Amino acid sequence: MPDKPADGTAALDKALDVLDAIGRSGAGLSQAELGAQLALPRTTLYRLLGTLTARGLLRRDPQRRVYCLGLRCFEYARAAYAMPDLVAAAGAELRGLRDMTGETTYLAALDGLEVVALDRCDSAHGRRSNTALGQRKPLHCTSQGKAILAALPAEQREAIVRELPLAAVTPRSITERRRLQAELRLTATRGWSIDDEEIVPGVRCCGAAIVDAQGAVRGAISVAGPAFRLTMERLGLIGPEVAEAARRIGAQLAAAQGGPHAAGEARAVPGGWAFDGAWPAWSDTAGALFWADTLAPAVHLATPAGDRVLAPFDAPIQALLPHADGAAVLAGEQWTHLDAEGTRCALPDLPRRRASAVCAGPDGRFWACVADGERWRVAELSGEAGSAGGWRLAEPATALAWDPQGQCLFIAAADSGTLHVALPGSTALRRLATVPKGSGRLAGLAADGAGGVWSALRGGWSVVRFDADGAMDRVITLPVPCPTALGFDAARRLYITSARDAVDREALEAAPLSGRLFVVDDAAPAAP
Repeated sequence: MPDKPADGTAALDKALDVLDAIGRSGAGLSQAELGAQLALPRTTLYRLLGTLTARGLLRRDPQRRVYCLGLRCFEYARAAYAMPDLVAAAGAELRGLRDMTGETTYLAALDGLEVVALDRCDSAHGRRSNTALGQRKPLHCTSQGKAILAALPAEQREAIVRELPLAAVTPRSITERRRLQAELRLTATRGWSIDDEEIVPGVRCCGAAIVDAQGAVRGAISVAGPAFRLTMERLGLIGPEVAEAARRIGAQLAAAQGGPHAAGEARAVPGGWAFDGAWPAWSDTAGALFWADTLAPAVHLATPAGDRVLAPFDAPIQALLPHADGAAVLAGEQWTHLDAEGTRCALPDLPRRRASAVCAGPDGRFWACVADGERWRVAELSGEAGSAGGWRLAEPATALAWDPQGQCLFIAAADSGTLHVALPGSTALRRLATVPKGSGRLAGLAADGAGGVWSALRGGWSVVRFDADGAMDRVITLPVPCPTALGFDAARRLYITSARDAVDREALEAAPLSGRLFVVDDAAPAAP
């Protein structure tokens, strides 16, 4: 006779109680221990265990004679948290990090106030980190949890932090909200997090959040191992690699999802690709953007609707700057004026000094970073540029950008990852921000009208905005690894050039849009 509905529900409740008890135990439970905990008749428990084992939700360890969670539980967990292809996208990166570091690597996702382990690649060492798949851990004392928190929108992050119990799992666990907030700010700035023996004594980890092109935090990856192998100095080297792997995973997820682009996302402008895109310069007269492929030398003309090659050149293009009703192009040793119709004329009065970076000020004057003995100098581009005035640097600048009002000049120095601010009338430089090498190399700069400056992070799959205090307040992820330069148009759209020549074959397969021009609608905040 079939069970009544109430009987079926009661049986389901009992089966779920069995799963809960075994899931909480960690090491598994015997039939006798389960019977004692749940006060179930022996025959009922026997039937439940048999059914759950047959369905793969439980497995029996014949040596210890205990029941543990089965692989089907992990499959359900993956289906719930993968969204939908996170595990598949992370697999190769987890193996790559494991092989590079020799330590165990993990993938986890956020669930309430905890992270859940979704995947793992084991270290070959006898002594290694050994978190079980499906295991849940607190956010505040794990590298994965802190990486996810740091990447979340501020409002969501604050709401979660307020609810965290901040229990002292080990003597090194963070138990003060102010200290946790400080560490989250540090994590957001450098792009990766650290667990310094905060959840397991003697084990250190570093982690990074996985963020897709829509800006959604999808999970985190981490590298974990004994503290004697993962010293703090070694974590400083591994952390940027973990952040880079997390960005690659996010890029794969973005490519797999497709679909329409929401406001504030980068979208590829219809057209061809360049080997090394650079020097985007908007022309109000032409109502279009001039930009260059420096290696297959040609100048392109673009609007948000499309991009085309305007004029090929016979020599590599070393600079392109806005000039009159078009652009001034330095190809080889010759400056040429180019308008939107492709008409050219020589510009013999412009100096031909080689520079590591050039830009145009709002008054139309050109500025450059040129060699000055054993150092470098940023000064107005003239026949004697670099001999006096301006600002001295210990390394070459990779990008320059004046703010729209001409009140300050931003200088990017990629070797040290430093973003400087220079004020007219002063020879001193102020450090605005420092970007860790693992986040990418500072490339092109563009200043908006609200006191912020944007930078392309070459090798970092993103462009970022720094506010007037040097805080990184916005990140736009890209489906390509090497953004190269930035420029705004009159409608506050941000254009981003990218490179293809420096992308290896494996990365190119994951980033087929490399070399394309991208645009972000309404990227710049309105001027105050």
